[in-house]
Amino acid sequence: MPVMPFAALLAAVLALPMLATPAGAEDNFESWVLLTPEFPSTGGGGFVIKGYNPVISGSICTTPFTAHGPDGSVYANIAEFDAVPAQGGILCTNGRWRAVDGSATGTTPLRVFIKDGVARRSSH
Repeated sequence: MPVMPFAALLAAVLALPMLATPAGAEDNFESWVLLTPEFPSTGGGGFVIKGYNPVISGSICTTPFTAHGPDGSVYANIAEFDAVPAQGGILCTNGRWRAVDGSATGTTPLRVFIKDGVARRSSH
């Protein structure tokens, strides 16, 4: 295979992901699923999250919650997000959590969108 056509093909293939997602593309937050009292943990492992109810205070969204393990264990936690105006509501993003007893901390890819009193969550 000549070098030039292969290089052109490679360049075209590498450009495909950039064409599929336009720069500045944004989720339609109102199409996300409703935030329910229980949902699977983004961390997996069979954990279920309960009691997520973010409250907005200035530039922060916070919520206490519990993580329930498949073995019956229950862990009390608090999540905090940046509250960012978006699409006529507030997007709770850049989530961080910590155990109430101080034993663990982490981050979460979960995002919550709140508009007109309705809370929706991202799928991950």
